[in-house]
Amino acid sequence: MATILARPTTLPGRSTPPPGHLSLNTSQRGTPAAIPNKHIPHCSPGPRPASRLISSPTSPPSATPGTETTSLLYPPTGYKKASVSDVPVYALSGTQLAQAFDHLASQPLPSAKHVFPWLHGLHADNQLQLAFFIARKKSLRRTPRGLRGITIVKAGGDLTHSKLKGAIAPEEILQGPSTLRDRPEECFLECDPREGFSVRNFQIQACKMATVSDIVVYGDAGTSAGEVERLAGKISKAQRAWQRRLEGPNNTERPYNTFVVTDSYSYLETDHADLIALDSEGCMTSKVMDFFHWERLEMCAMSAPAEIASNVWLGPTPDPSIAGHEVLRTDDVPTFDIMIEASDIAQIPDSRTYDVLEDLLEGRTQIEMAEGAVPQLEFPGSGAIMPPTWSQNEVDGLVEACSWIYRQANGVVDDRKRRDSKMSLGAEVDSDGDSAMHLDDSSEIDGRKILIHCTDGYTESSLLALAYFMYAECLPVHDAWLKLHMDKKRNFFAYSSDVALLKAIQPRLLQASPKHTGAITQLCPLAPAWLERMDGSLPSRIMPYMYLGNLGHANNPGLLKELGIGQVLSVGEPLSWEENATGEWLPEKMLFVDKVQDNGVDPLWSEFSRCLEFIDKGRRNGTVTLVHCRVGVSRSATICIAEVMNELGLSFPRAYCFVRARRLNVIIQPHLRFTYELLKWEELQCEKRGKPMKRELEWATIAREIAAMNKPYSRQG
Repeated sequence: MATILARPTTLPGRSTPPPGHLSLNTSQRGTPAAIPNKHIPHCSPGPRPASRLISSPTSPPSATPGTETTSLLYPPTGYKKASVSDVPVYALSGTQLAQAFDHLASQPLPSAKHVFPWLHGLHADNQLQLAFFIARKKSLRRTPRGLRGITIVKAGGDLTHSKLKGAIAPEEILQGPSTLRDRPEECFLECDPREGFSVRNFQIQACKMATVSDIVVYGDAGTSAGEVERLAGKISKAQRAWQRRLEGPNNTERPYNTFVVTDSYSYLETDHADLIALDSEGCMTSKVMDFFHWERLEMCAMSAPAEIASNVWLGPTPDPSIAGHEVLRTDDVPTFDIMIEASDIAQIPDSRTYDVLEDLLEGRTQIEMAEGAVPQLEFPGSGAIMPPTWSQNEVDGLVEACSWIYRQANGVVDDRKRRDSKMSLGAEVDSDGDSAMHLDDSSEIDGRKILIHCTDGYTESSLLALAYFMYAECLPVHDAWLKLHMDKKRNFFAYSSDVALLKAIQPRLLQASPKHTGAITQLCPLAPAWLERMDGSLPSRIMPYMYLGNLGHANNPGLLKELGIGQVLSVGEPLSWEENATGEWLPEKMLFVDKVQDNGVDPLWSEFSRCLEFIDKGRRNGTVTLVHCRVGVSRSATICIAEVMNELGLSFPRAYCFVRARRLNVIIQPHLRFTYELLKWEELQCEKRGKPMKRELEWATIAREIAAMNKPYSRQG
């Protein structure tokens, strides 16, 4: 028997502790939690770049090309020395730290050509990485000049509370006591990968940037000043050892220094709230953007509950931690009478389950629910019923679920013989062969409001939602797919197995539909050619005028036409249409950006303006544009992020989460260089709007957060 639960009503919104997976260090409680059904696709880097691109690729212009980023912490002559005896460590007040942060955020970043390929990670023993990026140009392995940051380290390393903006744990940059005699006891981690090839080494950026940063150490209320100073002393020694390693043992220069925060964390919470990511209780303050939290908000905003048929709504599982947030549309969302959760582990409900639930709804049972609780039914999620091995019971259960939902939503109690007979496709007949006459044994009740939901609001619930939409509106598969997306404005993902299943049982669903006219031709309409070429997923609607997709979407012109897409922007991957398909598309409706591979070397910055002008021209003419590359997660996603920043005025971190949430089950993966170029694009957006430039988050923090978000989906575990 399937499970019936009573879900409590949404709790009042309040500041809540974040999940225990905001950091890459292992000292935190909890592990990263993956959103069901999302995955990181493989992105081929393409052929090895030509030598001319390796030596001097086009890069974003810098306001101060070739000059060093200035810092209020260097030189440290204006700061008092802390009481660390054998190494230089300086004292820093909360006010001075806030000023240093603000100054750094206003400094233009060096151009990409000055920091790449160094940021990719170029370990001396990694011949594959070296051969791809620098060939015989050993000078490109050197630490770039002009790159300077501020790294915040929390003594004790517990980042589940009392976390400053961008803070990391000591073990993320320092290695333990070395067993090698020629190494000092305190030194930075060797973070560049020794083997393998990657253009997405986001996980090493915090450590790499620590080697070119002034480092600030602080503690929480439970950490003594002595512990903070001891850690600062170790870091100062590591800085000195690293500099000697790079410049030689006789070098006495200290371009980077170590500081300790002398003010208490409670003082920082009170007087410098903009620095606080997590307060002393472990609650998010909303003063510092959190990638996990913002992705969840954007996901719920994109898939907010909406009515897809009379009294039947589709949306995400209610989340008390974000209830009432300003980005969520909740004004027109009703109080639901029944909630149906789609889940991979759920079973098909049987007739007894429905009887129990109806008794509960009608008060015909002694079971008492808590005040405000909503009865919840579970149903198998998308992809759970697999062709060609599905059982007849599963198909019967899906059809019965649609019928039961319809009766509840439309206030109909119907005890008549079901019309979804598996043997007959025609109207019911009596023993004489005439059309059967029915007594009016139906009665009406008030229709109940029903929410079909799952965690993300667009994946696991899609099979049941599509099946019900077909049943309630008597629509064939292809019409249901399009109307749910176009007319009901729903972004959703379904598996190819869902397409096959719904196509196979389409006659049964449509015959059982209350809107079925009895015509056999209504049950098996001719399927369009584009449906046969679709794997279940539509391209992702990022903006009303812009879709993001893969090469398969782009090579399905019939689907593009049905979606109202009239322009195609191809980034690095040409189309391969049949000749008869190209006639309806004028050349000015196609733009191909050539010579851009996903290799971490080819720049995309120089194409931003041309691509965005193409998209904007289409929008002004009322034309929707598809932006695609091969997989639809790196090159094309970069263009879409740039457009969202340009159109909505969002910072790069927020635009990244905006697009990531709307790419549905596929995780966007702009590589390191594209990500850096987008951070430079943010500078240009500020200049364009006449606003003072102030990055919301710094490069190391952004890269670290992206790495933490991707970790649950990584093949490397």
